Amino acid sequence: MSSSTVSVSAATPTLHPFQRKVDDIKPSKTDINFVIMDYLVSEGYPRAAERFAKEANLQLPHDEESIQSRVEIRRAIHVGDIDTAITKINDLNPQILDTDPALHFALLRLQLIELIRTCTSSATSDITPALNFASSQLAPRAATNQEFLRDLELTMSLLIFLPATETLQKELTELLEPSLRRNVASKVNEAVLTSMGAHGEARMRSVVRLRQWAETKARAAGKDIPPSLLLGLQDADERPANGNTEATDVMVQ
Repeated sequence: MSSSTVSVSAATPTLHPFQRKVDDIKPSKTDINFVIMDYLVSEGYPRAAERFAKEANLQLPHDEESIQSRVEIRRAIHVGDIDTAITKINDLNPQILDTDPALHFALLRLQLIELIRTCTSSATSDITPALNFASSQLAPRAATNQEFLRDLELTMSLLIFLPATETLQKELTELLEPSLRRNVASKVNEAVLTSMGAHGEARMRSVVRLRQWAETKARAAGKDIPPSLLLGLQDADERPANGNTEATDVMVQ
């Protein structure tokens, strides 16, 4: 055998038996299309859902109006217009916040954070609006819930340290980051879907979490699986060799 042949053979990767089994499984196009459509509808992407329905020859779900309402609520939360978001949620279904005290408190706390931003950034630094809002809207709820009380006390600490954000502790900095708005917006979206009798979250997210759980169980049991199992969300030449599963982490969040 020539040296060139040996070189080529040595460079050819050998698939792990587990990976060969995975490659042999061919999910149906119908199932894939269903999961994609479910994600677009659940996460609130009406225009993308409409285009995908045409391309995949699918029937678009008859709740486009509710999708648009969820989009508007999410957009309001993302930009910090919490009062508008709460109004739109109540217009859609007033029982959503009435039956979910934790979600209602989370929204009110976001609203308080926005008030604190405004109060501490103004030339007069008048914190009266923030104090009044905290006293009337959040304090009564925190009085009967220790977790709410801790969250309220932490939020009120911003009044002391803002606007000097560079000196804030990590737990205070997190209150000002966009990720908090996104997290609350996601919970609101799930609550709205549940109130409509729909699945609370996109099935794609459930599948990703189930897959991650199964991998953890398999490794704990000592099963023969590859050191790194990716979701296939990365290009082949970008796959990490150290078992990093950032793609999984993004989908689970």
